[in-house]
Amino acid sequence: MAPPPPPLAASTPLLHGEFGSYPARGPRFALTLTSQALHIQRLRPKPEARPRGGLVPLAEVSGCCTLRSRSPSDSAAYFCIYTYPRSRRGSRRRTTRTFRTDGATTYEENRAEAQRWATALTCLLRGLPLPGDGEITPDLLPRPPRLLLLVNPFGGRGLAWQWCKNYVLPMISEAGLSFNLIQTERQNHARELVQGLSLSEWDGIVTVSGDGLLHEVLNGLLDRPDWEEAVKMPVGILPCGSGNALAGAVNQHGGFEPALGLDLLLNCSLLLCRGGGHPLDLLSVTLASGSRCFSFLSVAWGFVSDVDIQSERFRALGSARFTLGTVLGLATLHTYRGRLSYLPATVEPTSPTPVHSLPRAKSELTLTPDPAPPMAHSPLHRSVSDLPLPLPQPALASPGSPEPLPILSLNGGGPELAGDWGGAGDAPLSPDPLLSSPPGSPRTALHSPVAEGAPVIPPSSGLPPPTPDARVAASTCGLPDHLLPPLGTPLPPDWVTLEGDFVLMLAISPSHLGADLVAAPHARFDDGLVHLCWVRSGISRAALLRLFLAMERGSQFSLGCPQLGYAAARAFRLEPLTPRGVLTVDGEQVEYGPLQAQMHPGLGTLLTGPPGLCQGAALLFHNSWLWGSQDLFRIVLTEAVGGWGP
Repeated sequence: MAPPPPPLAASTPLLHGEFGSYPARGPRFALTLTSQALHIQRLRPKPEARPRGGLVPLAEVSGCCTLRSRSPSDSAAYFCIYTYPRSRRGSRRRTTRTFRTDGATTYEENRAEAQRWATALTCLLRGLPLPGDGEITPDLLPRPPRLLLLVNPFGGRGLAWQWCKNYVLPMISEAGLSFNLIQTERQNHARELVQGLSLSEWDGIVTVSGDGLLHEVLNGLLDRPDWEEAVKMPVGILPCGSGNALAGAVNQHGGFEPALGLDLLLNCSLLLCRGGGHPLDLLSVTLASGSRCFSFLSVAWGFVSDVDIQSERFRALGSARFTLGTVLGLATLHTYRGRLSYLPATVEPTSPTPVHSLPRAKSELTLTPDPAPPMAHSPLHRSVSDLPLPLPQPALASPGSPEPLPILSLNGGGPELAGDWGGAGDAPLSPDPLLSSPPGSPRTALHSPVAEGAPVIPPSSGLPPPTPDARVAASTCGLPDHLLPPLGTPLPPDWVTLEGDFVLMLAISPSHLGADLVAAPHARFDDGLVHLCWVRSGISRAALLRLFLAMERGSQFSLGCPQLGYAAARAFRLEPLTPRGVLTVDGEQVEYGPLQAQMHPGLGTLLTGPPGLCQGAALLFHNSWLWGSQDLFRIVLTEAVGGWGP
């Protein structure tokens, strides 16, 4: 077996060629594909001295496809890429670039060249190696991965479903990913669903909501009898909720600048389309009653948990609810007496477990699709959704277009061309009819993947009956916590104990506490550590406000605040000594009382996409466009604190 080819430099040309444009009367271009970007230079009618839009970074590309003209006399093939560049204001906007492959006399030859470019670009997007001999064929691409999307329609001020339909689903289709979609209907619905899934039918589970839905999914996987295999299922998050902390960490890992709202969603969707997973540490939390749950994000007590729970009544404000909640929390600042003990991380964490990455997508460019393997679908799979899912796209036709834009057919074929329409004399383009989905894909009947009412689940589905709503359900996972003595018994001598009055205590796994709050700047998804942060009593309201404002850049530890403390640990125990208070796990309220937790390194797998070239550099950017309507809250908050004094 020949060794794999050595990695290519970012500037090494992989493909180079001359293309026409669509419409045919437009300019001609020279395209050069490297491992990091597609370079575009206009050749005729007049070469550009300083090309505008001539560099398309692959980090902004969601996918590509080949197209053909609906005119039988047109022997050219067309190569289309879908990009999401940033505007001058910083927001992303969908753009298509379509190039005419017309160097040969027959359509078959032109199609083969267009497919060569589309295959090479797809391999680069998916992280697949290109052959060293230059033979690039669609056979290099594996089958399309199948994702289960779980959408909380009430997330993000009720915009989650609209954003999913308008932005997420088209982008996933452009990337060549296959999916089924379920809308959750109640708390713990996602937990019940994943407990009864036939996991062999899926390559990943992606939540389209805030952090709470992913908490349900992970605990549902760990509640299964086959939890040791189930927890290896790659999970992802597309932020459409008010709390999007993990998405903020994924955004930073991908090398993007800090973002909020729709821009954060588009960034995370681009990373999901690229594929690839990363080990994810999970924290096993044992509560006072002896019940246990698993956390991927944080355990909070004091100011942070108070703001999180008390701001629930402002959920209609979206992420601004936390800013308003901070104002109210500062106005009635409380202190809590308690005892924090932890096992210091004195040694390097153990090696992470192997990455269980999302299988790379097979594009619609396959000439002869392989027969679909026989699959025994679970009743849940059949009852909730089927394919394809048609979604109308905005009419982005230029004046004089010969006919309206076609429908974007998701999962039933390649994305149709949108945006690059020509004049009245140009025939519209359509996906290559030979580039179809595998046999067996339903293409005649159109099924909605979301039931109008409650999903009908047959008795044989293996799903447990619905349980009454609970803030956090207990886990029955058999994973042992070997670092923790029983709750209430003495701790080993190598533990450190702090006792006193605290304003807040936070145990966090990833770097972000919110989409724009970096609580642990150096944290990684798989560092094997729980990062403990606490603020003792005696801090003024103004100083506490400065800490949270500095957290937007991750610079709170450089302020020299004497009440702020930090420790990296492998396990901890928290014993509140104040009779009343609020404890949260991943933003969800749990029973109040003593708790303890242990970190399990690399237990899960998170779909993160490829790491960015400048990880951590994104924290240095702070553009005024990023913060939007929250500026008003910050101004009011700062002026109010200035009047409170110490």
